[in-house]
Amino acid sequence: MDRLGELIGDICKVVLPIKEEFYLGNSKSDTAVCTLGSINLLKEIKKSEILHDVAIVGRLFSENKGIDAIVRFVNKSQNVRKIVICGKDVWGHRSGHSLIMLHESGIDETGRIIGSRSPDPYLSVTRNEIEYFQKNIQLVNLIGETNLDRIFARI
Repeated sequence: MDRLGELIGDICKVVLPIKEEFYLGNSKSDTAVCTLGSINLLKEIKKSEILHDVAIVGRLFSENKGIDAIVRFVNKSQNVRKIVICGKDVWGHRSGHSLIMLHESGIDETGRIIGSRSPDPYLSVTRNEIEYFQKNIQLVNLIGETNLDRIFARI
């Protein structure tokens, strides 16, 4: 399944290239925004005042490599304390759901996110990185929300 998933991912990069991954904002902010699969929302936030109030805004398509990247980022950039998860979750991958389950339940002995309903929720980050993420990061669950005013109110 892992090789098939990688092959499908490589095909998607060619057929549906998506350049926008993240935008840096105010490095002193303790808040990050994750727009899940909503690329238009990511672009809207980039152009809005919100970018001045957050450390970073980015997307999350996958329940594995994408979550690994978020966990690594918050471990390296220890000023981030809150992640606002908004936008439409990626159909099939349910990456937002998996991020929340990781925060609540962690991983099992195989690296699988406990309670995830995603097809391939296996992480490569360390248990120490996950523990830091669980203990030090507050998640704000706005999955499905695409209204900038409502998102900004929670930041």
